[in-house]
Amino acid sequence: MKKNIYLVRHCQATGQEPTASLTREGRNQSIQLAQTLESIPFDRLYSSPYRRAVQSIEPLALQLDKSITLDERLEERRLSGEPIKNWLEELEKTFNDHSYTMPGGESSQEAASRGIASISDALRDTKEYGLLMTHGNLLTLMLHHFDPTFDFNTWKALRNPEIYCLTFQRDEIESLENVTLKKDSLQ
Repeated sequence: MKKNIYLVRHCQATGQEPTASLTREGRNQSIQLAQTLESIPFDRLYSSPYRRAVQSIEPLALQLDKSITLDERLEERRLSGEPIKNWLEELEKTFNDHSYTMPGGESSQEAASRGIASISDALRDTKEYGLLMTHGNLLTLMLHHFDPTFDFNTWKALRNPEIYCLTFQRDEIESLENVTLKKDSLQ
């Protein structure tokens, strides 16, 4: 049986900290996200526990009358334990060398590993359709696992939100497709 796992980057937020909320535009995007995905009979909804991720998936969960399972493995990738000025350069290094780690941070390998474990569990626990709400950096690393062309430049081009559907046949990836967000006149 085929299974479809949707990987979604959260909607526009006020910041990067775990407690950052969605902006006004982000709240509109979360409604558009729910409208885009409302016809899909999701069995399971998973989310990073970060506030912006949960707020991004809540309208869909309410519409489908489904609970949200919080999964810490879907949290944003921790680049460093301390604030750094040249974070963009350091982030690019982690995409070029997947074992590169800054003090207090996690490598791309480590982050991708937890993301892929989350996908594996979703495949096991989902009958046909599952959704994982996560963050841009981790999303890109998870996609890279299935298609090595997803890289630093892919991450830089991501939108809020961004939706990818991974189709599996007997736990083997069959296709990876970008899904377009429906636009409407919410603004």
